Amino acid sequence: MSVWARFRRWVRSVFGGAISAMEDPRLILEQNIRELNDQVPKMNENIATVKANVMLLQKEARRYEHEIRDLTSKVKAGIQAGRDDIAERYALQLEERKESVARTKEQLEYASSAYDKAIQIKKAFMREKEKKISEAKEALRAHERAKWQARVADTLEQFEVAGVDQTHDEMIQRVNEETAKNEARMELALDSIDSEAMAIEEDAQSIRAKELVKQFKLEMGVDTGESAGPEIELPERELEPGEKTVGRQRTQTD
Repeated sequence: MSVWARFRRWVRSVFGGAISAMEDPRLILEQNIRELNDQVPKMNENIATVKANVMLLQKEARRYEHEIRDLTSKVKAGIQAGRDDIAERYALQLEERKESVARTKEQLEYASSAYDKAIQIKKAFMREKEKKISEAKEALRAHERAKWQARVADTLEQFEVAGVDQTHDEMIQRVNEETAKNEARMELALDSIDSEAMAIEEDAQSIRAKELVKQFKLEMGVDTGESAGPEIELPERELEPGEKTVGRQRTQTD
């Protein structure tokens, strides 16, 4: 291997990897889409040029055919008039026009074939273009989804890498421990109080309160409810005819 070939291989090995690393697939796909779309106007322009050439050749062939008919009439007219000299001159022109129309029709055939092929190439190109653009757009959408998934994955990884998970669990554990400690202190404080003595004291206070109220009632002459209450006398009313009084009851005589 020559020194120059080895040098070129070394350059490709050094800079090829660097260029590949700098390439952004998303930007390249977007550029490919733009280039494919830009090819359509250029292709249309080339096809229009081929079509114009076909139309010019068709027009030229029609003109030659018209001249051939005209020259043929003139040759015949010269012969009928006995003017062979004129007929010979027109005959030479007629021969030239026939050669020209033959060349023009041959060119027209090639041009028409080229135009048909250009149309077929455009149709194939448009199908391939739509296919590649569709693939590129789908790849770009997948790329965007992948970027979003990568951001989510980075966030989840940061929970552990940055200590978020550990700190979160640790703080919850500390809060729960503090809550349990306070609840335990409350239970101990309640246990340290003599609940039975407090209940007895409350009962004693209730009895004392009742005795005081009873004493007030006695002083005020209010019935305390401990003895039978005095008999309630009904108001006297006049006896009806035939009634007599027995004790405190009234009876009706026959």
